[in-house]
Amino acid sequence: MSSIQRVLVVNGPNLDILGRRDTGIYGSLTLPEIEDKIRTKAAELGIEVEFFQSNSEGEIIDRLHQCDCDAVVINPAAFTHYSYAIRDALEALDVPAVEVHLSNIFAREEFRSRSVTAAVVMGQICGFGWVGYLLALEALKLIGGKDQ
Repeated sequence: MSSIQRVLVVNGPNLDILGRRDTGIYGSLTLPEIEDKIRTKAAELGIEVEFFQSNSEGEIIDRLHQCDCDAVVINPAAFTHYSYAIRDALEALDVPAVEVHLSNIFAREEFRSRSVTAAVVMGQICGFGWVGYLLALEALKLIGGKDQ
């Protein structure tokens, strides 16, 4: 049985304008609509979820430092490519984390194919749109803690 009961879902910059921002890449769902889908899947898996979104690097770092959940699902958005501070905050976590991206970051502009955060998370899911968040929850539930 997995020890994952509570998951913090963190979304980075510009994800608050999903549904309006480049829908050909990011889809037409808004962040609250995606959160509803995550909440439904989490309930099916017996997981409690908490959501946090910020356009501020410092606020994301502060929230990761205050993490009191069993795991983290994070879409660092643009911070993926250059925020060593968020990378360090993820590395300092004592719970597993999964990085999620709506688009396939490896099929876009070259600068987007580099993730400074990927090396310090359990795994990365990209290119499946909002479904990536659900896949991250399923993986965490199946695999459990960091020692797996």
